[in-house]
Amino acid sequence: MGNAVVGNQVAGVLLAAGEGSRLGTPKALVELGGRRLVDRGVDLLRDGGTEPVLVVLGAAQVPVTGARTVHNLDWRSGMGSSLAAGLRALPGDCAAAVIALVDQPLVGAAAVRRLIAAYLAGAQIAVATYHGKPRNPVLLARPHWAGVLEAAAGDAGARPYLRAHPGLVTGVECADTGRPDDVDTPADLARLAGIVTGSGG
Repeated sequence: MGNAVVGNQVAGVLLAAGEGSRLGTPKALVELGGRRLVDRGVDLLRDGGTEPVLVVLGAAQVPVTGARTVHNLDWRSGMGSSLAAGLRALPGDCAAAVIALVDQPLVGAAAVRRLIAAYLAGAQIAVATYHGKPRNPVLLARPHWAGVLEAAAGDAGARPYLRAHPGLVTGVECADTGRPDDVDTPADLARLAGIVTGSGG
């Protein structure tokens, strides 16, 4: 399949399959500032320059505008299965993919653009860092997808592969582009809502 890759097309994959047990509703459906988290995530990846954008759903099947959707039948097993479902569903002409999480709605599109720029400059794996700490999103070049999927288990996602191959990872500082805060609880949602209201975002 590697021979089918043409150019440097970078896809976007939004992991949005979780049930949001601590929130009481699937995270894809949660609203922040009057907009669903899934829509914010699609805009993040599209505005950041990825194409196509693919949303991995599981606990809830929701209509999504501006992106393809994939249903992860094994969503209860954790993020690893959603990552696998997303990467396997991408077209053969995608040379790399930016992976974003639906529950980090304050990540900025500029972070995605910086990861793509790092890839075009030669990085095989690029990770957004915030004050030096690796978080999300993460860009994975296609040659590493198989290794990432082999190492992914439960909620670990790409992290086991990244930890096992630190020499392949390029950190890209993004603290000035947004925040990687998670929405896991109603208190998290209320706190982020205050930030969004204050910034007008």
